[in-house]
Amino acid sequence: MRGLLSSVSQGFPVGTLMMLQAGGTTRFKQRPIEGVELSGNVIAAQLLLDGQQRITSLYQALMLDTPVVTVDGKGRRIEGWFYVDMKAVLGDDVDQDEAFRFIPADRKLKANFGRTELDLSTMDDECRAGLFPMRQVFDADDWGFKFTELNGYEREAHVLWQTFNKRFIKQFEQYLVPVIELSATTPREAVCQVFEKVNTGGVTLTVFELLTATYAAEEFNLRQYWDQCRMHWDDGKFRVLSEVAETDFLQAVTLLATYRRREAAGVSDGPRIGCRRVDMLRLPLDDFKKCSEEIVNGLLGAAKFLHRRYIFDVKFVPYGAQLIPLAAICAALGTAWNTYEVQQKVTRWYWCGVFGELYSGTTETRFARDLPEVVDWALGRTSIEPRTVSEAQFAPGRLRTLRTRNSAAYKGVYALLLAGGARDWCSGNQINAATYVDDAIDIHHVFRSRGVPSKGSIVRSTTRSSTRPRCRPTPTGTSSVAPRRRAI
Repeated sequence: MRGLLSSVSQGFPVGTLMMLQAGGTTRFKQRPIEGVELSGNVIAAQLLLDGQQRITSLYQALMLDTPVVTVDGKGRRIEGWFYVDMKAVLGDDVDQDEAFRFIPADRKLKANFGRTELDLSTMDDECRAGLFPMRQVFDADDWGFKFTELNGYEREAHVLWQTFNKRFIKQFEQYLVPVIELSATTPREAVCQVFEKVNTGGVTLTVFELLTATYAAEEFNLRQYWDQCRMHWDDGKFRVLSEVAETDFLQAVTLLATYRRREAAGVSDGPRIGCRRVDMLRLPLDDFKKCSEEIVNGLLGAAKFLHRRYIFDVKFVPYGAQLIPLAAICAALGTAWNTYEVQQKVTRWYWCGVFGELYSGTTETRFARDLPEVVDWALGRTSIEPRTVSEAQFAPGRLRTLRTRNSAAYKGVYALLLAGGARDWCSGNQINAATYVDDAIDIHHVFRSRGVPSKGSIVRSTTRSSTRPRCRPTPTGTSSVAPRRRAI
């Protein structure tokens, strides 16, 4: 805040504001700038989209006759007033920021042992100290008169005040801020796009934030609802879902909502299925409410699906993006999701996506195709395989290039090895959900020993003592067991 006041006092730019004319079809929840007291039902003519922190800071420091409420460098709540040292701010050898001072709410600066070092509780005290209160920058005449009066109308005091008034106060009175004003007819997706273009140095206005403001106009708190949804998998049991973001959740809900809309139309050329940004921004609140609970259950079903494929942690999920159509498919299938034939087909679709490495690029189009194609195929409505299945290709030579755990196919091979009967090197116990968590199984713990062709030769090394085998990297990025060691 001190730096912001310093910039304005020197005429430096502080960025662009973006306003939206109110009263259009796109409704947002309105709230006043912090510190503004409104009486009655006031309807805004303009909404401030970008620049809220700057305007709030300037309003509190310059317009309110109450202490500024902010936080210090350690995040502690503090209250006080901004003052500026008249002589220091006009000097050339002082950093402009240092001329501004933040005085406690009682306008008394304490020294050691509680002794008052500086008392600014009255206008006379302020004038004697030569510290101008920023709250009076737009009504400074009375303060200036008092300042010259207390200094006996001396020429030096008069010149100081006149110079301060011209070089400092006039900067605030004449300061102009560039404003981008959007018309009331601007659609939501355009507001989001414009904001992202002009707000390159700040926080991007995401689809989630824009929908939060839109739904708030209908008295629905989207952020609070999202926090409640996350509680279903935040207990550590479903770690594969720990990186599901609010935008991922919105995409899954929109995907299911548009699918339901197309199913209800009952025609092949009905409403388009999609989950692009424009689709999410156009999602009605009623559709969101209907489908969001299904997606929560779908995500939990998807997590259990991954657990049964020996994927227990988010860092081993081949494609986080594939969780979006997987959750929507689970929700769309309903009770049929738990049948054997459906599970087999969904499993095939899942591994084709992983080993075909089909989710590494732009995925919204594939999401929109996967949902209806996999559901119809799994339920036996059609014998045509989903395009994710028919397009998947995996060359055997690809195995020789899988050297890092960042590859989706690498993680897929690892999960299949566990499912194929990997055993703990020391105990010989087969790795399952319980031993996976208890023994903190990781990729580098699982390897194939040389010269042991029997089943169960996928083993885990748990220590590097002299009496136990060691994992050592090979040129191909795999691991081998030191010779002469007995493998399980």
